[in-house]
Parts: sequence; structure tokens; C-alpha cells
Amino acid sequence: MKKFIALSIFSAIIVSCGSKEEKKESLYPEETAQTLSPEAQLIQDGKSLFESNKAACFSCHQMDKKVIGPSIKEIAKIYKEKNGDMVAFLRKKADPIVDPSQYNVMETNFAILKTMSDEEIKSLEAYIMSNLQ
Repeated sequence: MKKFIALSIFSAIIVSCGSKEEKKESLYPEETAQTLSPEAQLIQDGKSLFESNKAACFSCHQMDKKVIGPSIKEIAKIYKEKNGDMVAFLRKKADPIVDPSQYNVMETNFAILKTMSDEEIKSLEAYIMSNLQ
């Protein structure tokens, strides 16, 4: 009986040590983020925001094809060619340059964009511009 109790205690210690190690890994995701350059981190943050329900950009914009709004690649290409200020547009301080005829559709999303920080808006721009061909 004493051997059984000792074995049970030993097993409990081993199991609890293993679960602590698993918890440690999941508590420190920022270690992965720290290996990215600031620019790469900004792009990654923009991609995450773009694909999130908070921004929901993905519901109208796809990578290579027009859905409701222009594709991400088309947006990046036109903003680069015309030296446009995407942040100003997303802050409703500049006119649309990609597809002005669709501005009314995009206009409904400015309420969402207004709730975002400058850093979030800049991360969206960084993500979109990182998709130039």
C-alpha cells in the first residue's frame, strides 16, 4: 500500500511538471513576435487585423480578385503608382483613388475604421502594400 501511495504521488508530480511546461509555452507568445523585425511585425499585425472580425476587410477584399471591393494587389499597385496616402483615405481625409465609383460601399466602413488606432490603420496599410507584385 505504501508503494502504491508513493507511486501515486510520484506520478502526480511528473504530470503536474509536464503541464507547467505546456502552460509556460502558451504564456509567452511574444517570444515569437520578438524575432520579427518591426516592419514585419507591423505587416503581420495588419494581416491579422485585416482578417479579423473587428475590421472585416476580408469580406469585401480578396488577394487576387475583385469581390465587392478591389483586390488587395490592385489597391497596393494603384497606391504605389499614384503615390497615394492610404492612411489619409482610411481616415476619410483623402479622396478614393482606386475605384471611386465604389466609394459609397466603402463609406459604410468608415465607422469601423474610426474606432481603430493610428497604429492599427498603419498596420493595415503595411499589410496591403506588402502585397505588391
